[in-house]
Amino acid sequence: MIQKIQYVMLAAATASIMSCCSQQNARRPISHASGTFLNESVERNKKLISAEESKIDSIIKSNPNLQYLASKKGYWYRYDKRNSLDTLRPKKGDIAHYTYEIKDLSGNVIYSELELRPQNYRVDQEQKIIRGLRDGIKLMRKNETVTFLFPSHMGYGYHGDNRRIGHNQPLMYTVTLNSFEPENKPATKTVTE
Repeated sequence: MIQKIQYVMLAAATASIMSCCSQQNARRPISHASGTFLNESVERNKKLISAEESKIDSIIKSNPNLQYLASKKGYWYRYDKRNSLDTLRPKKGDIAHYTYEIKDLSGNVIYSELELRPQNYRVDQEQKIIRGLRDGIKLMRKNETVTFLFPSHMGYGYHGDNRRIGHNQPLMYTVTLNSFEPENKPATKTVTE
């Protein structure tokens, strides 16, 4: 019996020594990423943006009496009502008060100004509006009305708004900046005698 115990202990010791000394090989992944999905996605987005820009370009060319300007951010806009008296524009931290309407590129109303109601937006400090409009408001002066043509990546993108705006839908926004004010209005001083 003692010999059996010694034999089992010797076998266990030998097995543990053998397993400690053997070198483990790293496991290789089953599949290798080739990057083709990313490359295909980039190409798909390039084609999408190109198609949207050609639609927008055809709208601009079909209305030669209207002067559209190209922004540095990748959208187009025109002034429907201009204010040449004021020089101030909203800046970071200002609270902008505006109304707007959303249409598709064919001019069909998606959301009317009445449905959307007057809005307040703290410039560059809130994410509650689309990226294009966040930038576009900073181009406006008080009491100006501007029509923006936004490619889908400047609007609701591939997801849409889960209601009326579809995925990858370029949009036409008509925005009126009613007023704007600094975030913290300076308190007016009263003079006491």
